[in-house]
Amino acid sequence: MSGHSKWATIRRKKGALDAKRGAVFTKLAKEISVAAKEGGGDPEGNPRLRLAIVKAKGSNMPKDNIERAIKKGTGGLEGQVYEEFLYECYAPGGVGMLVEALTDKKSRTTPEIKSILTKAGGSLGNPGSVSRLFERKGVITVKSELISEEELFELVVGAGAEDIAEDDGIFTITCTPEVYEPVMSALSEKELATEESEVKYIAMTTVEISEKEMAEKVMKLIDTLEANDDVQAVSSNFELAEGIEID
Repeated sequence: MSGHSKWATIRRKKGALDAKRGAVFTKLAKEISVAAKEGGGDPEGNPRLRLAIVKAKGSNMPKDNIERAIKKGTGGLEGQVYEEFLYECYAPGGVGMLVEALTDKKSRTTPEIKSILTKAGGSLGNPGSVSRLFERKGVITVKSELISEEELFELVVGAGAEDIAEDDGIFTITCTPEVYEPVMSALSEKELATEESEVKYIAMTTVEISEKEMAEKVMKLIDTLEANDDVQAVSSNFELAEGIEID
């Protein structure tokens, strides 16, 4: 009986991982399609498309999926037409959030975002009220066991990165969006595997939450927003106070 139970657990976990991977691929395909629609299907002449493809490959998205998304964007295949929207939001505790969305129907997505926020005690902010607290950065992480800090510093700073920092066995590389590709190429040439690799909004100042219940509310809200099919990414200036542990 225990064997059956264990297999059922493994099967559920695999199903959850497959579903999560499928959701990631869907979001990546949207980004590729929009990039191809705006700048054309040739990555050489379309920086945004190149970046989207780099991210897709970093998530092990199949080549066929990438090519199909490009064709949808350029009109080679039928598909939905997506628009980009940036929702500036507040979570409980005064935490600021930026919600990046790609949707084929704003009249569906906006009420969904509002509903998620309202149920969690959050709200939509005015344009500029939250985005001014963030800056756009490339963030790449590498396990410290793969390379020395000095060697990594020379490699990525030589490619244009701003800095690296080490914490708990992980090097975090930051760079401007403009040099994200050269930095990734430098790592690729050294055959260094990355743990995380993306261009995203980084908070310039943070809001520390010291109450466990409040922290759980904020984290649950972020998870719920990220689970929405139209949401590409959620960035926040939420920081958990030292000593607070979340289950």
